[in-house]
Amino acid sequence: MHQKWFFTGRFKDYSWQSFQKDLTSGLIVAVIAIPLGMAFAIASGVKPEYGIYTTVIAGILISLLGGSRYQIGGPTGAFIPILLGIVLTYGYENLLIAGFLAGIILVLMGVFRLGSLIKYIPRPVTVGFTAGIAVIIFTGQISNFLGLEGVESKEYFIENISVIASQFHTVNFYSILTALISLVIIILTPKLFPKIPGPLIGLVVSTVIATVFYPSQVATIGSAYGDIPSSLPTFQFPEITFDKVITMLQPALIIAILGGIESLLSAVVADGMTNSRHHSNRELIGQGMANMVTPMFGGIPATGAIARTATNIKNGAVSPVSGIIHGMTVLVILLLFAPYASKIPLASMAPILMVVAWNMSERKVFAHILKTKTGDSLVLVVTFLLTVFINLTVAVQVGLLLAVILFVKRMSEQLVTAKALPNPNTKAKKVETQMVSDTRDCPQISIFNVEGPLFFGAAQTFTQRVMETINYKPKVLLLRMGRVPLIDTTGEAHLSSIVKNFSKNGIVIISGLKPQPKSVLKRTGLYDFIGKEHFFEHTGEAIDYALTQVNRERCIGCRHFVFNECASLCKVEDKIRQAQGKKQEQEEKKAVLV
Repeated sequence: MHQKWFFTGRFKDYSWQSFQKDLTSGLIVAVIAIPLGMAFAIASGVKPEYGIYTTVIAGILISLLGGSRYQIGGPTGAFIPILLGIVLTYGYENLLIAGFLAGIILVLMGVFRLGSLIKYIPRPVTVGFTAGIAVIIFTGQISNFLGLEGVESKEYFIENISVIASQFHTVNFYSILTALISLVIIILTPKLFPKIPGPLIGLVVSTVIATVFYPSQVATIGSAYGDIPSSLPTFQFPEITFDKVITMLQPALIIAILGGIESLLSAVVADGMTNSRHHSNRELIGQGMANMVTPMFGGIPATGAIARTATNIKNGAVSPVSGIIHGMTVLVILLLFAPYASKIPLASMAPILMVVAWNMSERKVFAHILKTKTGDSLVLVVTFLLTVFINLTVAVQVGLLLAVILFVKRMSEQLVTAKALPNPNTKAKKVETQMVSDTRDCPQISIFNVEGPLFFGAAQTFTQRVMETINYKPKVLLLRMGRVPLIDTTGEAHLSSIVKNFSKNGIVIISGLKPQPKSVLKRTGLYDFIGKEHFFEHTGEAIDYALTQVNRERCIGCRHFVFNECASLCKVEDKIRQAQGKKQEQEEKKAVLV
């Protein structure tokens, strides 16, 4: 059973031809992943080799244990603001603990089948924080692009911009030249040579030019971070204490949530490109296991990388073997060529991250949501601004809360409670709201059309609407609830209040009650309180019953005639009055004769 769960569908009909395709795609993705891994690590405030370690270990484990055939895992740009904030606030050692805890949380999310819940995060929230992250990444590379000196990364956006502005006088034109060479190559390569990885070519060419023509004029990885070791670090379990767990739990939760979102979004993109289907909960478990193991080798948090996964598919990948080959290839390159990486100028890597930021900004989607000028636009802008100026943790929390509030408001507006009467001009005598007027209404039977979910956001409005229109105390209150899909305990409490208040002097009957509301009313006892005989499938049956409950004496003199039966009821009363009038007249005549 375990093997069946582990390998479900991912290696079905695997062949030598399949391996050849995976080998090609794995090698290409590995070449792309190396500069990205180092760049993401540097931008996250840690040494570049930690990004390589993450690419190797997490890349292999995510492909081996995850729920997608095509997923390529590793460090991603989305994590940069979070990881940088953790490093600046708590230090690198605590970042490892946060990554390990995030892995545990991801595993638990998968075990408890929470993978499907990720889809309930509103699009404006994800677009908002993604665009905010893109801004942070882009501006964070300005100092390396310009070759500024004395610029230290700060936790907040405003502080970073202030430091850059204060050190602007230290601009290095050699750095700008190096960065421009790298940027131009990165932009032009996909257009001229689609099969060649632009970031790697830009990195190599600009590095060679800088090394040959002005070797000591620009800052390099070696001068800033020291030489990159040509081996993986030894296994070392993070020093975890109870106090550290409590301290790092919130950052770990944010890493886990963002990692879950990014990995499942990437898996969905892969599904769309290959007409396949990933297993979301197993993907979360695989991501979690990878993030638990990676910190033990000094690696940073990892997740599914959308761009690398798409590249993997475009180059013919057919199984997770391509992801495993990608990780092994990066390891081999690390062992063979690590010493040369120390000569890479920081200015050569800045354009790589700037292009990543530009591509992940979702600017078109951002503009589209903004143009709608709805509550989603507000959620988008608030999430974006909080991500940029505060941090991602606050942005996601506030964005989700605001989205929920606006959703509740919209849903509450969907509930319509309006007085209604049969329309005599329709063949079926449909009960419609526009038939009620000051001159046409039944004093004894009040009918209400209730449409929409009766939940906490709409319950009070429902109560007010009903109570304010029946202050004349009719005999029967008929609630047409055929279009109420659900009711929660708050809605039930308000309905119960109406029923108990009205039942003191009249009768409440309900028609068309759906299964979910009926189940709630039965569990709370309100169904029995109203009485089974007061529930009807169809409104016509409910009206027939209501007419048997009216006080016929009150029908005397009524000329509203809202029901077909009203005419006959009034005629009966007229005959009674005529008979009573004749009898009284005869008695008066007898009295005169006497």
